[in-house]
Amino acid sequence: MHSTATGATARALLDSLVDHGFTLATGVPCSLLTGAFRLLEDPGDDARLARLHYVPAPREDSAIGIASGAVVAGERAVVLMQNSGLGYSLNVITSFNLIYDVPVLLIVSWRGHDGNDAVEHDVIGAELLRLLELFRLPYTVLDHADPAASVATVIDLMDKEQRCGVLVVREGI
Repeated sequence: MHSTATGATARALLDSLVDHGFTLATGVPCSLLTGAFRLLEDPGDDARLARLHYVPAPREDSAIGIASGAVVAGERAVVLMQNSGLGYSLNVITSFNLIYDVPVLLIVSWRGHDGNDAVEHDVIGAELLRLLELFRLPYTVLDHADPAASVATVIDLMDKEQRCGVLVVREGI
């Protein structure tokens, strides 16, 4: 169920992206990111949030392609996905984004981090942070008490290192 607190976290996260000049969002839905996807799909009459154009993607590697094209064209873009989608997309990230310095922000749900998720999330859930370190992808774990600070931190790391930055979401937003 989507609570007011998780909705407020999703809203603060998306507002922070707009504040940092992000104009495009894409991704593949995940239950832990439901609040963010709801706002992206239907910003209502909120002109500020509507500045973050949402393009649904059929797969995570396609979403990274869409976002990468926007970045090459001079926009700031973000991809939302679950951690299994990150695993699926590592070839795209390593053979394009990291080689050609095309930094895309990734918001990745951390399914299976506590061993209390569907079994298919256990392996990547247990190893997510080590995987990010292995590929030298700078990351920050979302602080639900201050989403804007978490967004600012990961964007600063991404901009400094010119690599895809990852905002890891442990609990639903």
